[in-house]
Amino acid sequence: MPRKVAVVTGSNKGIGLSIVRALCQKYDGDVYLTARDESRGQEAVQLLKKEGLNPKFHTLDIESLESIKKFRDFLKKEHDGLDVLVNNAGMAYKQAATEPFSEQAEVTSKVNFWGTMNICNELFPLLRPHARVVNISSVCGFLQKIRGDEPQSIELRKRLANPKLATPELESMIKSFIELTKTGTHVANGWPNSAYDVSKVAVSALTRIQQREIDESRPSDDIVINSVHPGYVDTDMTSHKGVLTPEQGAVAAVWCATLAPNVKDPRGGYIWHDKTIVDWVNGPLPSAY
Repeated sequence: MPRKVAVVTGSNKGIGLSIVRALCQKYDGDVYLTARDESRGQEAVQLLKKEGLNPKFHTLDIESLESIKKFRDFLKKEHDGLDVLVNNAGMAYKQAATEPFSEQAEVTSKVNFWGTMNICNELFPLLRPHARVVNISSVCGFLQKIRGDEPQSIELRKRLANPKLATPELESMIKSFIELTKTGTHVANGWPNSAYDVSKVAVSALTRIQQREIDESRPSDDIVINSVHPGYVDTDMTSHKGVLTPEQGAVAAVWCATLAPNVKDPRGGYIWHDKTIVDWVNGPLPSAY
């Protein structure tokens, strides 16, 4: 049998690096640390090698379809398959960011939503039976982040929660949000005033779509896809205000990446950092971040 292969995107630091470290310690296969910047990625690899671990490295920029396709071709040539994909790469503007909100909405969605989707579109054909996919979401990716009792918000939540929601409709919704930000009418139309929230709600919704579609197209292959809230973690993204360590932030993602064959639940789920399976549509959320 071919040797198993795991990939973690955006993994030269923070939660991603901790996921790679944990997989190197417990996963029986090759583990790829990926990063946009080769020098930073190689530095992270050397750090782990000093710890006695042996990750592999490949450059990967999820904003670049060309970069994604090069990585896809590399995996196809070198391994002819993929067993674990952790979509960790993402970004968030700081609260003090001065860029226009419409720009923040477009860039954040491009990276967090479309970047993740593009990776999946290109790499899913390589997934072997019993493969595991983890999309790093957030507490901000919970459906109820589309707040409000006004008809517009209720309708958005209804559409996002629809078990038959398809990717083209989800994409259309996010494009609509971006267009509404250009006229400052996104809140009046039911959307939150947070580009990051919208991008992560979209990632969580995408996860549900992906599980349903892969169950339909490859029903006997036991491929499982879940989204994870890693917790409020002490990383650059949180300006080091998080209360959890990166190692704690990696726990749920690693658990989902190593779920046993033929597991019944979670599948297409929304997972809290302590491995609690949360009802994405109705909640409630666990109290601790």
